[in-house]
Formats: sequence, structure tokens, C-alpha cells
Amino acid sequence: MTIALLPEGLRDRLPPDADTAAGILRSALDAVAAHGYERVAPPLAEFEEALVGRLKSASARDLLRVVDPVSQRTLALRPDITTQVGRIAATRMAHRPRPLRLSYGGPVVKLRATQLRPEREMTQLGAELIGTDAAAAAAEIVAVAIDALTAAGATGITVDLTLPDLVDTLAAGPLPLDAGRIEQVRASLDAKDAGALAAIGASAYLPLIEAAGALPAALGRLRAFDVAGVLASRLAGLEQIVHRIGRQAAVTLDPTERHGFEYQSWFGFSLFVAGLPGEIGRGGAYTILHGDGREEPAVGFSIYPDPLVDLLGPAEPRRRLFLPLGHDPGRATEFRGAGWVTIAALDAGCTPEAHGCTHRLESGYPVPVI
Repeated sequence: MTIALLPEGLRDRLPPDADTAAGILRSALDAVAAHGYERVAPPLAEFEEALVGRLKSASARDLLRVVDPVSQRTLALRPDITTQVGRIAATRMAHRPRPLRLSYGGPVVKLRATQLRPEREMTQLGAELIGTDAAAAAAEIVAVAIDALTAAGATGITVDLTLPDLVDTLAAGPLPLDAGRIEQVRASLDAKDAGALAAIGASAYLPLIEAAGALPAALGRLRAFDVAGVLASRLAGLEQIVHRIGRQAAVTLDPTERHGFEYQSWFGFSLFVAGLPGEIGRGGAYTILHGDGREEPAVGFSIYPDPLVDLLGPAEPRRRLFLPLGHDPGRATEFRGAGWVTIAALDAGCTPEAHGCTHRLESGYPVPVI
């Protein structure tokens, strides 16, 4: 017997996990759609040069490439859907009024896996609010992300907020830094390395390491850096986000977190779910580049829901009704409309037990299988 092996990082999903995964995606996207986000479905592959031109540098190195036998040009499988949504917004939907609300969900493929994420094929779902990155838009996108996770079955949700451009803002104002030290300070704060900050003469930034934790205490510590109102708009924006979230999720603040937020502007956030070791999603404010060089503000989030499949386990089993030979098709249609799964016998050897049926149809009515 030949064993069919799959490439490293790829896998089959069998029943009931495949049903659970599909249900998670459907429930999350339905929740996003309820907020007015219209779904788009970009292709799995695009011409390499076009995709690379829109991807950030790290993602561009993660492309799985193939040669298109039709055009003889190199294609790349998408490692991220967000950039494709940006392309659609900047081209085919550029005429649509702003703000533009779009959602998506589908597979992405990476060239290599990591120790933390051994999967190379993942499901990505999310939403993008294009045309503004105002605090109201940021608050909406965080609330929609929480709704999506809740609808998918997640509990114990935590939102960890960050300010990706905090060092740049302070370096240009109350805590001056020359351009050569800004990146060093960013990296040291991201690593929470107090010694490195002191070594490069940036001790004034040390209190930012302690300005992290649960709100509102963390916000209070951050206010100490709001000299001459340099952080006023950002702090007000964070407060608006927290107010919109209410009690739907726990909220923490890590103002100097940079890993994964290198291309976000004034705010970013990570999403965590009780029972999972790492983050399940991420979002924030960013810009979309148009063909004429214009940058358009946007906010959005991406969720990678695959870990929820194992966390939540199989969905509640549906009632399965065995239809014997000669059954009334109209009656079977009625039961499917009422939420039953029907399994029709194909020959005399079919039995309800063999097909895992909970009931069998007798005289037009379901009878429990003993």
C-alpha cells in the first residue's frame, strides 16, 4: 500500500474538524458582514512582480513561486490577503465612496514554517476600513474583530494595544534622538532591554518599559510622556477604543511593542484568546499606496482561526436521518429544511448504523436508532 505524503507544513482536515473549521470561518465572516463589511475574494495566486510590489519586505521573502504554463511568467501564491484587498480598493474599487468597508476569508500559503507556527497553509480572515484611520474607525475595527472572534466561539478575549510610532513621536519632541539611534531605541524597548537603553544613552526612555500592563494604570503611566500634548491625540484615541470595547474583552497596553507592527502607523493591536498560547490575530492603522503615489489611510485586522479548531473541538452533532429505499423525497426535503442531515439508502445493504444516523424515517416520521 502506497502512503501519500504531504509537503511539510500542509495537512488534510478530516471530519469533523473540516466542518468545525468551515463553521468558524462562516460564523466570523457573518459577524463582520453584520457591521456592513462587504466580502471580496482575491485569487490565490498573482504575478510575482505585482504581488512583491505591494508586500512588505518580510512577506515578500515568504512567497512560494511557480511558473504559469500559460503566460510563462512567474506566479506567487499569496502569503497574506490584506495587500490584495488594498489593491482592489486602490484600483477596481477606487471610485467607491469612502470609508470603504471590505472583508475577506481564505487560505494563504507561506514558503517556510516557523517553530512557533509550523503550518505553511493557514486560513486568514479579516476586515479593512479604508479611507480613514481616525479614532472612531480604529474603535470600530477593534470592536468588529472582537465580534468576529466571539461569533467563532472564542472566549476570554484580550486586546493588547500598542503605539508603533511612539518612539518617532517622542524623538521628534520631548525626548530628542538623532536619526541613527531611533532604530536602536525601538529595538531595545521592544526587547524590554533596560541595559541596552542605558548603554546607548537613552535612559530617558526607560520608564516606557514600565508603561505596560492592564488599563487604565498603563495609560496613566504613559501620560507622563505627554509633554506639550505631543501624545494627546493618541491617548484620546486609545481611550475611545477602550470605551467602544466596554466589557467585551480585557484590554492591555504595551506601547513599545514593535514586532509585527513595523508598518502600522499610530496604533496597532494583538488579539489573544483564553486557552491558546500565542496571539490569534493582529491589526492596526496603515496606508494603502495608489498608482499615482498617493497614500490612503486605513485600519484593519487579520485573524488566523485555525488554532480554534483544536481548542473548540467538534461542533454539536446534527441529527442524522436515515432514508430507506422508497422513501418520500418531499418528506426528506422538509426534514432538511428543518435542520436535519439526511442519508439516503442506495441499496438494500445500507443501514442507519453504518452511516452514523441518529434516526430512521418510518411512515414519514423520524424514529430513534436504538
